[in-house]
Amino acid sequence: QVQLVESGGGLAQAGGSLRLSCAASGRFVSINAMGWYRQAPGHQRELVAAISTGGSTNYADAVKGRFTVSRDNSKNTVYLEMNNLQPEDTAVYYCYAKAEVRRPLSAWIVDEYDFWGQGTQVTVSA
Repeated sequence: QVQLVESGGGLAQAGGSLRLSCAASGRFVSINAMGWYRQAPGHQRELVAAISTGGSTNYADAVKGRFTVSRDNSKNTVYLEMNNLQPEDTAVYYCYAKAEVRRPLSAWIVDEYDFWGQGTQVTVSA
């Protein structure tokens, strides 16, 4: 129903920058909150940043002041600008979106679900 395609991961040196993008497509009524999670080896997936349709943002303490989340509602796309990257930022980054979709046999009913991208690797070398 909703596909999220990420791009922009890769390798950076400590102190460097990367920009992630994630575009939503498919059949949905609306895209609500969007954002990014990450998962490092041996760790649980954790929230990095989130943004509402109105632009309100929320960040993990570890990335405040270094990462910026933004979105283009006309393109159903969310971005993550990552500056002053550190080795501990190394992880697979996953885009997510809360989207409202119509039930297949009851189209007048709309439900909200979480959808996830396939993940993009970010590796930061010291």
